Amino acid sequence: MSVKISVGGFLGWAYTRIKPPSPRICGSSGGPPITSPRVQLNDGRHLSYREWGVSKDEAKYKVIVVHGFDTCKDLKLPLSQELIEELQIYFLSFDRAGYGESDPHPKRTVKSEAFDIQELADKLHVGPKFYVIGLSMGAYAVWSCLYYIPHRLSGASLVVPFVYYWWPCLPADMAEECFKLLLSQDRWSFRVAHYAPWLFHWWMNQNLFPSLSMMAGKLDIFSQSDLEYLKSLPPNSDDIPDKTRQQGVHESLYRDIMAGYGKWEFDPLDISNPWPDNNGAAHIWQGYEDKVIPYKINWFFSEKLPFVRYHEVPGKGHFLAFDGGLCEDIFRTLLVG
Repeated sequence: MSVKISVGGFLGWAYTRIKPPSPRICGSSGGPPITSPRVQLNDGRHLSYREWGVSKDEAKYKVIVVHGFDTCKDLKLPLSQELIEELQIYFLSFDRAGYGESDPHPKRTVKSEAFDIQELADKLHVGPKFYVIGLSMGAYAVWSCLYYIPHRLSGASLVVPFVYYWWPCLPADMAEECFKLLLSQDRWSFRVAHYAPWLFHWWMNQNLFPSLSMMAGKLDIFSQSDLEYLKSLPPNSDDIPDKTRQQGVHESLYRDIMAGYGKWEFDPLDISNPWPDNNGAAHIWQGYEDKVIPYKINWFFSEKLPFVRYHEVPGKGHFLAFDGGLCEDIFRTLLVG
């Protein structure tokens, strides 16, 4: 009897360690307030969004911006008002599932990200076609759009894009070489997210081994240009970090990693050219000094996919989109070539 009690007690303790906490859903009792406009999706979830730039009715170009890891729709890009008015750009930013004020999605996947974008565009009457740009982790949503909803895209940009080291199309030696460039603690974190996602919450909260370096505030993962950018930021410049994780770190950050590094139904070489008439393209922007995202894999895709244009920026790291001149180049290239 005592053995059964001990085993039962251990299993109960283990379950409480593995099970993530319940989310603090926006608008619920005790949850964060709803302060931004939201649309309700067909499955009942809400997506929070922000519209900026020129109005939809006046816009020549309509761009959906997909934020990266540990940020949200309120991310500020250094685009001048002159450029926005010159090109007549309408921007639609949104909180991905579980981030900011968008409802969590317990079954969130790479595929669901594309259909969230499509449904958001339809609910807001953006039109039959639009441009999409994904930053860092948000780029896996752009790969998903290229595969699942290519007929909706006028063009796409993947800026310092997320890399999935288990894509079958990758040469094994290249995948291994690039994976080994990451810090050991990051390699283990991504392995857990890939092979044992049910254990990921425990992994990120245990104290036996170091987990994801970015969340631990470790600066080794950044290049010199990234460190200079971080030093240039004013202290407490905005409330984005607090709002980003306000529904729970598991629902925002952990699920993002679990979706991105979980099982994919396709790899990039499965994508057919969305623009066979050469009336569009997908652009990859990569900092050569980026230590977060190894450049070789993104270069590989530009060599294999005829509709991908590769832009490698010497001397720049992971934060290249926050260089004002480069940011404007990224958008001008996406929209007018």
